[in-house]
Amino acid sequence: MTSLVQLLIGLLALICGAELVVRNGSAMALRMGVPPMIIGLTIISIGTSTPELAVGVDAMRANAGSLAIGNIAGTNVVNLLLILGLCALLKPVHFDRRTLLLDLPGVVLVAVLGMAFAWDGQLQTWEGIPLTLLAIVYTVLLGWWSRRDKTASGTAALDPDELIEDAGGDAGRRHGTWWYLMLLVVGIAVIVVGADWLVGGAESLARSMGVSDAFIGLTVVAIGTSAPELFTAIIASFRGERDLAIGNLIGSSIYNLTLILGVPVLVAGGSGPIDTSLLRVDLPIMVGVCFACIPLFWTGRRLSRVEGGLMVAGYIAYFTSLILMLD
Repeated sequence: MTSLVQLLIGLLALICGAELVVRNGSAMALRMGVPPMIIGLTIISIGTSTPELAVGVDAMRANAGSLAIGNIAGTNVVNLLLILGLCALLKPVHFDRRTLLLDLPGVVLVAVLGMAFAWDGQLQTWEGIPLTLLAIVYTVLLGWWSRRDKTASGTAALDPDELIEDAGGDAGRRHGTWWYLMLLVVGIAVIVVGADWLVGGAESLARSMGVSDAFIGLTVVAIGTSAPELFTAIIASFRGERDLAIGNLIGSSIYNLTLILGVPVLVAGGSGPIDTSLLRVDLPIMVGVCFACIPLFWTGRRLSRVEGGLMVAGYIAYFTSLILMLD
Protein backbone atom coordinates (compact mmCIF):
# COMPACT_ATOMS: atom_id res chain seq x y z
CA MET A 1 0.00 0.00 0.00
CA THR A 2 2.85 2.40 0.83
CA SER A 3 4.50 1.73 -2.52
CA LEU A 4 1.19 2.27 -4.32
CA VAL A 5 0.67 5.66 -2.61
CA GLN A 6 4.25 6.59 -3.49
CA LEU A 7 3.64 5.70 -7.13
CA LEU A 8 0.42 7.74 -7.28
CA ILE A 9 2.03 10.82 -5.72
CA GLY A 10 4.94 10.53 -8.13
CA LEU A 11 2.53 10.25 -11.06
CA LEU A 12 0.62 13.37 -9.99
CA ALA A 13 3.86 15.32 -9.56
CA LEU A 14 4.97 14.30 -13.06
CA ILE A 15 1.73 15.56 -14.61
CA CYS A 16 1.88 18.90 -12.77
CA GLY A 17 5.59 19.36 -13.45
CA ALA A 18 5.21 18.56 -17.15
CA GLU A 19 2.48 21.18 -17.46
CA LEU A 20 4.76 23.82 -15.90
CA VAL A 21 7.66 22.82 -18.14
CA VAL A 22 5.69 22.92 -21.40
CA ARG A 23 3.82 26.14 -20.63
CA ASN A 24 6.81 28.14 -19.45
CA GLY A 25 9.34 26.55 -21.81
CA SER A 26 7.33 27.66 -24.83
CA ALA A 27 6.78 31.14 -23.34
CA MET A 28 10.49 31.54 -22.59
CA ALA A 29 11.36 30.48 -26.14
CA LEU A 30 9.18 33.28 -27.48
CA ARG A 31 10.69 35.83 -25.07
CA MET A 32 14.21 34.92 -26.19
CA GLY A 33 13.39 34.57 -29.88
CA VAL A 34 14.58 30.95 -29.79
CA PRO A 35 12.69 28.10 -31.50
CA PRO A 36 10.85 25.88 -28.97
CA MET A 37 12.75 22.87 -30.42
CA ILE A 38 16.04 24.36 -29.12
CA ILE A 39 14.58 24.85 -25.62
CA GLY A 40 13.38 21.25 -25.74
CA LEU A 41 16.76 19.97 -26.94
CA THR A 42 18.77 21.76 -24.24
CA ILE A 43 17.23 23.13 -21.03
CA ILE A 44 14.26 20.76 -20.84
CA SER A 45 16.24 17.72 -22.08
CA ILE A 46 18.94 18.17 -19.45
CA GLY A 47 16.36 18.91 -16.77
CA THR A 48 14.20 15.88 -17.50
CA SER A 49 17.34 13.70 -17.69
CA THR A 50 18.26 14.56 -14.09
CA PRO A 51 16.65 11.32 -12.76
CA GLU A 52 18.96 9.27 -15.00
CA LEU A 53 21.94 11.28 -13.73
CA ALA A 54 21.01 10.62 -10.09
CA VAL A 55 20.51 6.91 -10.77
CA GLY A 56 23.84 6.73 -12.64
CA VAL A 57 25.91 8.39 -9.91
CA ASP A 58 24.36 6.29 -7.13
CA ALA A 59 24.64 3.04 -9.11
CA MET A 60 28.27 3.52 -10.15
CA ARG A 61 29.32 4.54 -6.66
CA ALA A 62 27.76 1.30 -5.45
CA ASN A 63 29.67 -0.63 -8.14
CA ALA A 64 26.37 -1.45 -9.88
CA GLY A 65 27.42 -0.41 -13.37
CA SER A 66 24.86 -2.71 -14.99
CA LEU A 67 22.03 -0.77 -13.36
CA ALA A 68 23.37 2.56 -14.67
CA ILE A 69 24.14 1.30 -18.19
CA GLY A 70 20.89 -0.65 -18.36
CA ASN A 71 18.98 2.44 -17.28
CA ILE A 72 20.49 4.56 -20.06
CA ALA A 73 20.10 1.90 -22.74
CA GLY A 74 16.54 1.18 -21.66
CA THR A 75 15.64 4.86 -21.39
CA ASN A 76 16.84 5.61 -24.92
CA VAL A 77 14.86 2.69 -26.31
CA VAL A 78 11.79 3.98 -24.41
CA ASN A 79 12.36 7.53 -25.73
CA LEU A 80 12.96 6.64 -29.37
CA LEU A 81 10.54 3.72 -29.75
CA LEU A 82 7.74 4.02 -27.23
CA ILE A 83 7.35 7.76 -26.55
CA LEU A 84 8.24 9.02 -30.03
CA GLY A 85 5.99 6.33 -31.47
CA LEU A 86 3.12 7.44 -29.21
CA CYS A 87 3.64 11.05 -30.34
CA ALA A 88 3.36 9.94 -33.98
CA LEU A 89 0.22 7.95 -33.18
CA LEU A 90 -1.38 11.09 -31.75
CA LYS A 91 -0.35 13.13 -34.79
CA PRO A 92 2.30 12.60 -37.53
CA VAL A 93 5.66 14.06 -36.50
CA HIS A 94 7.49 16.32 -38.98
CA PHE A 95 11.27 16.91 -38.84
CA ASP A 96 13.21 20.00 -39.82
CA ARG A 97 16.63 20.22 -41.49
CA ARG A 98 18.57 20.53 -38.24
CA THR A 99 16.99 17.41 -36.76
CA LEU A 100 17.99 15.39 -39.82
CA LEU A 101 21.52 16.80 -40.22
CA LEU A 102 22.59 17.35 -36.59
CA ASP A 103 20.38 15.64 -34.00
CA LEU A 104 19.85 12.33 -35.81
CA PRO A 105 23.56 11.77 -36.68
CA GLY A 106 24.39 12.91 -33.13
CA VAL A 107 22.24 10.30 -31.42
CA VAL A 108 23.62 7.55 -33.72
CA LEU A 109 27.23 8.62 -33.09
CA VAL A 110 26.98 8.71 -29.30
CA ALA A 111 25.11 5.39 -29.23
CA VAL A 112 27.89 3.67 -31.18
CA LEU A 113 30.57 5.36 -29.05
CA GLY A 114 28.84 4.40 -25.80
CA MET A 115 28.62 0.76 -26.84
CA ALA A 116 32.25 0.77 -28.01
CA PHE A 117 33.45 2.13 -24.65
CA ALA A 118 31.43 -0.48 -22.74
CA TRP A 119 32.44 -3.41 -24.97
CA ASP A 120 35.36 -4.50 -22.74
CA GLY A 121 32.93 -5.11 -19.87
CA GLN A 122 33.34 -1.83 -17.98
CA LEU A 123 33.75 1.91 -18.43
CA GLN A 124 37.10 3.44 -17.51
CA THR A 125 37.35 6.81 -15.77
CA TRP A 126 39.02 8.49 -18.78
CA GLU A 127 36.12 7.45 -21.03
CA GLY A 128 33.89 9.86 -19.16
CA ILE A 129 35.93 12.79 -20.53
CA PRO A 130 35.09 12.47 -24.26
CA LEU A 131 31.47 11.67 -23.40
CA THR A 132 31.12 14.85 -21.33
CA LEU A 133 32.95 16.91 -23.96
CA LEU A 134 30.59 15.64 -26.65
CA ALA A 135 27.65 16.98 -24.64
CA ILE A 136 29.31 20.40 -24.57
CA VAL A 137 30.11 20.29 -28.31
CA TYR A 138 26.53 19.29 -29.14
CA THR A 139 25.13 22.15 -27.06
CA VAL A 140 27.47 24.65 -28.76
CA LEU A 141 26.44 23.36 -32.21
CA LEU A 142 22.79 23.74 -31.29
CA GLY A 143 23.37 27.33 -30.27
CA TRP A 144 25.30 28.05 -33.46
CA TRP A 145 22.63 26.46 -35.66
CA SER A 146 19.83 28.35 -33.93
CA ARG A 147 21.69 31.64 -34.26
CA ARG A 148 22.41 30.99 -37.95
CA ASP A 149 18.77 30.16 -38.69
CA LYS A 150 17.59 33.27 -36.87
CA THR A 151 20.06 35.47 -38.79
CA ALA A 152 19.19 33.87 -42.12
CA SER A 153 15.46 34.32 -41.61
CA GLY A 154 15.88 37.96 -40.61
CA THR A 155 12.80 37.72 -38.43
CA ALA A 156 12.38 39.07 -34.93
CA ALA A 157 11.21 37.03 -32.02
CA LEU A 158 7.47 36.50 -31.78
CA ASP A 159 5.59 38.74 -29.38
CA PRO A 160 5.41 36.77 -26.12
CA ASP A 161 2.58 38.85 -24.71
CA GLU A 162 0.18 36.37 -26.34
CA LEU A 163 1.30 33.81 -23.79
CA ILE A 164 1.30 36.08 -20.74
CA GLU A 165 -2.12 35.06 -19.59
CA ASP A 166 -1.24 31.35 -19.73
CA ALA A 167 2.30 31.55 -18.36
CA GLY A 168 2.29 34.07 -15.58
CA GLY A 169 -0.28 36.84 -15.96
CA ASP A 170 0.77 40.31 -14.86
CA ALA A 171 3.78 38.85 -13.05
CA GLY A 172 5.05 37.40 -16.33
CA ARG A 173 4.69 40.76 -18.08
CA ARG A 174 6.45 42.53 -15.23
CA HIS A 175 9.37 40.15 -14.73
CA GLY A 176 10.00 39.00 -18.30
CA THR A 177 12.18 36.06 -19.34
CA TRP A 178 13.56 35.23 -15.89
CA TRP A 179 10.00 34.67 -14.61
CA TYR A 180 9.43 31.94 -17.19
CA LEU A 181 12.86 30.48 -16.46
CA MET A 182 12.09 30.30 -12.73
CA LEU A 183 8.77 28.54 -13.34
CA LEU A 184 10.48 26.23 -15.85
CA VAL A 185 13.07 25.26 -13.22
CA VAL A 186 10.28 24.69 -10.67
CA GLY A 187 8.52 22.43 -13.17
CA ILE A 188 11.69 20.42 -13.80
CA ALA A 189 12.26 20.10 -10.04
CA VAL A 190 8.71 18.80 -9.55
CA ILE A 191 9.27 16.31 -12.38
CA VAL A 192 12.54 15.07 -10.85
CA VAL A 193 10.95 14.60 -7.42
CA GLY A 194 7.96 12.85 -8.97
CA ALA A 195 10.21 10.53 -10.97
CA ASP A 196 12.20 9.74 -7.81
CA TRP A 197 9.01 8.72 -5.99
CA LEU A 198 7.80 6.71 -8.96
CA VAL A 199 11.11 4.88 -9.43
CA GLY A 200 11.58 4.33 -5.70
CA GLY A 201 8.26 2.57 -5.31
CA ALA A 202 8.61 0.52 -8.47
CA GLU A 203 12.22 -0.44 -7.76
CA SER A 204 11.42 -1.66 -4.24
CA LEU A 205 8.72 -3.91 -5.67
CA ALA A 206 11.06 -5.27 -8.36
CA ARG A 207 13.86 -5.99 -5.90
CA SER A 208 11.44 -7.86 -3.66
CA MET A 209 10.92 -10.18 -6.63
CA GLY A 210 14.67 -10.92 -6.78
CA VAL A 211 15.36 -9.79 -10.37
CA SER A 212 18.80 -8.62 -11.60
CA ASP A 213 20.23 -5.09 -11.64
CA ALA A 214 20.37 -5.19 -15.44
CA PHE A 215 16.69 -6.11 -15.70
CA ILE A 216 15.68 -3.42 -13.19
CA GLY A 217 17.71 -0.84 -15.13
CA LEU A 218 16.26 -1.85 -18.50
CA THR A 219 12.64 -1.96 -17.38
CA VAL A 220 11.49 -0.47 -14.07
CA VAL A 221 14.09 2.27 -13.74
CA ALA A 222 14.27 3.01 -17.49
CA ILE A 223 10.52 3.47 -17.78
CA GLY A 224 10.36 5.36 -14.48
CA THR A 225 13.14 7.79 -15.34
CA SER A 226 11.62 8.23 -18.82
CA ALA A 227 8.38 9.34 -17.21
CA PRO A 228 9.43 13.04 -17.36
CA GLU A 229 9.95 12.77 -21.12
CA LEU A 230 6.71 10.79 -21.50
CA PHE A 231 4.51 13.27 -19.66
CA THR A 232 6.27 16.28 -21.17
CA ALA A 233 5.71 14.82 -24.66
CA ILE A 234 2.05 13.98 -24.08
CA ILE A 235 1.15 17.33 -22.54
CA ALA A 236 3.19 19.22 -25.15
CA SER A 237 1.37 17.35 -27.92
CA PHE A 238 -2.06 18.16 -26.48
CA ARG A 239 -1.04 21.82 -26.04
CA GLY A 240 0.21 22.04 -29.62
CA GLU A 241 3.91 22.37 -28.68
CA ARG A 242 5.11 19.45 -30.83
CA ASP A 243 8.58 20.87 -31.52
CA LEU A 244 9.27 21.18 -27.81
CA ALA A 245 8.17 17.57 -27.21
CA ILE A 246 10.24 16.05 -30.04
CA GLY A 247 13.26 18.17 -29.15
CA ASN A 248 13.04 16.92 -25.58
CA LEU A 249 13.00 13.27 -26.67
CA ILE A 250 15.94 13.52 -29.08
CA GLY A 251 17.95 15.82 -26.83
CA SER A 252 17.43 13.58 -23.80
CA SER A 253 18.65 10.55 -25.77
CA ILE A 254 21.85 12.38 -26.74
CA TYR A 255 22.52 13.81 -23.27
CA ASN A 256 21.84 10.40 -21.67
CA LEU A 257 24.75 8.87 -23.60
CA THR A 258 27.10 11.82 -23.09
CA LEU A 259 26.55 14.02 -20.05
CA ILE A 260 24.38 11.61 -18.04
CA LEU A 261 26.75 8.70 -18.66
CA GLY A 262 30.03 10.61 -18.66
CA VAL A 263 29.60 12.52 -15.39
CA PRO A 264 28.83 9.43 -13.21
CA VAL A 265 31.81 7.61 -14.75
CA LEU A 266 34.07 10.54 -13.83
CA VAL A 267 32.59 10.96 -10.34
CA ALA A 268 32.66 7.25 -9.47
CA GLY A 269 36.01 6.49 -11.15
CA GLY A 270 34.58 3.94 -13.58
CA SER A 271 31.45 1.85 -13.94
CA GLY A 272 32.42 -1.49 -12.47
CA PRO A 273 31.53 -4.75 -14.29
CA ILE A 274 28.73 -4.68 -16.86
CA ASP A 275 26.47 -7.72 -17.42
CA THR A 276 27.24 -9.63 -20.60
CA SER A 277 23.53 -9.62 -21.50
CA LEU A 278 23.69 -5.83 -21.79
CA LEU A 279 26.74 -6.03 -24.06
CA ARG A 280 25.42 -8.78 -26.31
CA VAL A 281 21.72 -7.89 -26.50
CA ASP A 282 20.48 -4.62 -25.04
CA LEU A 283 23.21 -2.16 -26.07
CA PRO A 284 23.18 -3.50 -29.67
CA ILE A 285 19.38 -3.16 -29.66
CA MET A 286 19.71 0.46 -28.52
CA VAL A 287 22.21 1.15 -31.33
CA GLY A 288 19.93 -0.65 -33.79
CA VAL A 289 16.99 1.54 -32.77
CA CYS A 290 19.10 4.66 -33.38
CA PHE A 291 20.09 3.42 -36.85
CA ALA A 292 16.45 2.48 -37.60
CA CYS A 293 15.51 6.12 -36.97
CA ILE A 294 17.54 7.18 -40.04
CA PRO A 295 15.17 5.79 -42.72
CA LEU A 296 12.12 6.47 -40.53
CA PHE A 297 13.05 10.16 -40.12
CA TRP A 298 14.20 10.72 -43.71
CA THR A 299 11.22 9.04 -45.42
CA GLY A 300 9.03 12.03 -46.14
CA ARG A 301 10.88 13.87 -43.34
CA ARG A 302 8.20 12.73 -40.92
CA LEU A 303 6.86 9.86 -38.83
CA SER A 304 3.40 8.73 -39.92
CA ARG A 305 0.81 7.19 -37.62
CA VAL A 306 1.54 3.78 -39.13
CA GLU A 307 5.27 4.15 -38.42
CA GLY A 308 4.47 5.33 -34.92
CA GLY A 309 2.32 2.26 -34.37
CA LEU A 310 5.13 0.00 -35.59
CA MET A 311 7.56 1.69 -33.19
CA VAL A 312 5.22 1.18 -30.23
CA ALA A 313 4.69 -2.44 -31.26
CA GLY A 314 8.46 -2.86 -31.48
CA TYR A 315 8.90 -1.63 -27.93
CA ILE A 316 6.13 -3.91 -26.65
CA ALA A 317 7.88 -6.86 -28.31
CA TYR A 318 11.22 -5.84 -26.77
CA PHE A 319 9.71 -5.43 -23.30
CA THR A 320 7.91 -8.77 -23.61
CA SER A 321 11.20 -10.47 -24.52
CA LEU A 322 12.81 -9.07 -21.38
CA ILE A 323 10.01 -10.52 -19.25
CA LEU A 324 10.20 -13.91 -20.99
CA MET A 325 13.99 -14.09 -20.48
CA LEU A 326 13.55 -13.88 -16.69
CA ASP A 327 14.43 -17.12 -14.97
